[in-house]
Amino acid sequence: MLSKREQDTETTVHFRSDRVSRVNGMYFFSTRENTLEGPFFSKEDAERETEAYVRRMQASRFSQPEPPSSLLNG
Repeated sequence: MLSKREQDTETTVHFRSDRVSRVNGMYFFSTRENTLEGPFFSKEDAERETEAYVRRMQASRFSQPEPPSSLLNG
């Protein structure tokens, strides 16, 4: 997938991987923040919670106040 994330300076190729893994019979998903969320009883539960996690993270990103412009321009 050729794309540019907000924090990227250049367009690059990002490879998607399966975020859900199985450990000792339980399912977990990994995040960009390098956390492992779970355990879940089924892969479907982990996938559903992955989507919910992404929605929560996106909602919190948009609800955070913008820093004053004086802090941005230093």
